[in-house]
Amino acid sequence: MSSAPVSDPAEFIDESLQYESSWERAEDHQRRYGAGLEYYGASVGAVRGAVRNAERRYPGLGHDDVTALAAELWARPVFERRLAAVVLLQSFVPLLRHSDLTRIEGFLRSAQVPDLVDPLAIDVVGTLLLRLKDPDAARARTVVDRWAAAEEALLRRAAVLVHLPAFRAGEGDDAAFRRTVRLVSSARQGRFPTVEDAIALVRGSGAG
Repeated sequence: MSSAPVSDPAEFIDESLQYESSWERAEDHQRRYGAGLEYYGASVGAVRGAVRNAERRYPGLGHDDVTALAAELWARPVFERRLAAVVLLQSFVPLLRHSDLTRIEGFLRSAQVPDLVDPLAIDVVGTLLLRLKDPDAARARTVVDRWAAAEEALLRRAAVLVHLPAFRAGEGDDAAFRRTVRLVSSARQGRFPTVEDAIALVRGSGAG
């Protein structure tokens, strides 16, 4: 566990992002992603750099530190803060547990844009699923099934994309993927291009 309060690295990351801000980029982000989030106007490289510098400044972050910091960053609807939370979780996937999917589900439900959903689903959840063993893997599959039948199209997209790392690694489960597709397709909200695109992407990686 880190000896530094969680608020310290969160403040450090936030200040770093604001220092790297650009009103031109913020306006561009708003045009691209919409008005549902706020934007500092920091680049993706600046976000990654801020998280990397925070990891060096506050070494020894444990599981509870990482998940609490991700939640603190996500709490404000600022695109760059939320992207920083995603980058943080990507860096610490080996520490994550199946029980963290509940918190991640909250992130996915409020993400609003595929640019936050996709890396969470693929790089964080999908990578986590690759190393889970029963009974944790069975519990995780139950969570993914819930996402696949959810009202939110982006949550259904996430349920599809979590299969991608396994198929890219040659370890994909065709039966599990087909189950997800059936659940997604039977959702009463109907078919959405954002979900259909995800299905096509996973199938293009070898899914049956």
